[in-house]
Amino acid sequence: MARKKNPNGAGSIWQRPDGRYEARAYVPQPDGTRRRKTVYGKTWEECDTKRQELVRRDRQGIPTPTRSAKLSEWLPFWLETFVKHDRKRTTYAKYETHVRRYLIPHLGSKRLETLGVPDVRRMLAAVTAQASAATAKESHRVLRSALTAANREELISRNVVMLVPAPRVVQRELKPWDLDETLTFLEASRRDPLYAAFVLAVALGLRRGEILGLRWSDIDLDRRTLTVRNQIQRVQKELYADSTKNRRSRVIPLPRMCVAPLRWQRMRQVALQAAAKDKEWEESDYVFTTRTGRPIEPRNISRSFERIGQDAGLPRIRLHDVRHGCATLLFAAGVAPRVVMEILGHSQIAVTMNIYTHVADSGRREAMGHMDRLLRRRRPAE
Repeated sequence: MARKKNPNGAGSIWQRPDGRYEARAYVPQPDGTRRRKTVYGKTWEECDTKRQELVRRDRQGIPTPTRSAKLSEWLPFWLETFVKHDRKRTTYAKYETHVRRYLIPHLGSKRLETLGVPDVRRMLAAVTAQASAATAKESHRVLRSALTAANREELISRNVVMLVPAPRVVQRELKPWDLDETLTFLEASRRDPLYAAFVLAVALGLRRGEILGLRWSDIDLDRRTLTVRNQIQRVQKELYADSTKNRRSRVIPLPRMCVAPLRWQRMRQVALQAAAKDKEWEESDYVFTTRTGRPIEPRNISRSFERIGQDAGLPRIRLHDVRHGCATLLFAAGVAPRVVMEILGHSQIAVTMNIYTHVADSGRREAMGHMDRLLRRRRPAE
């Protein structure tokens, strides 16, 4: 019985002189045009399955290159199709920067199927010389993700980036403030409008964006609980609210030392609202706002933190380093690692253990004191 003819736009299948079957169908290209793509199969059914996949991708508007795309074509398409709508905007902005500044300039002329290990090595060496080993390592990660997506789309048979190790990066030695220095900073910041924000950073280890994303509806001062749901971020020229880094909310018990500063912040905000004209005040429910009720720029809270620390004669650290210090103080107080992980909002406990804990010199001396007592030679009996 003769096979039914496929409808218009569904492609066609015929048998080749060598016995194989061949099908062709028009499919969209990454540049927006349409071209005819050919697939083959040992049997009519195998070839028809491949033809149906081409038709499905065509109807869904998924580009299917008829030839191996250049990286200058694939990387922007990957950003728009796989990253922009599935990852956070901050992640998209970071990936786009690496694609634009490093990957396309060094690898844009290469085709997906012909990209080799030497090409990746040369790119990493060039980016290391141009920027740093840390930047090259991040470019390696972005390219690996892009080619993993190409491999899933069956555009390439292997991901050559997996064969090239990322550059080694010497981790910056973190030296958060000790307890005395932390107390000195809190005392120096008492008169600052962002004093309550700094208390939350020290006591709870909140991220900068999480502090600025707090709303009064997230805080219960009577029950002494705080729920971290959102964060304030800036990408390029836009300040916006986003979910937390791991997209999960967490409830943290409030230490008593946080209650009074938050009550003071509420009274201060009410006074600002009363002083501002109704048309100037922007109601947002944020705990920390400008004089007109708008969200605070993340960089501004960092500037205030650095200025206060410098005026107090303290070692210069970043606001994010206070988060590291919070973890260290919690561990020194005997808090279980799992609890510290939940307080800080990490997705993996390895992050808590490997990055955010710093043993003070007093702790090392105490540990060696234990060894001294355990291994001390016994005195001979008289």
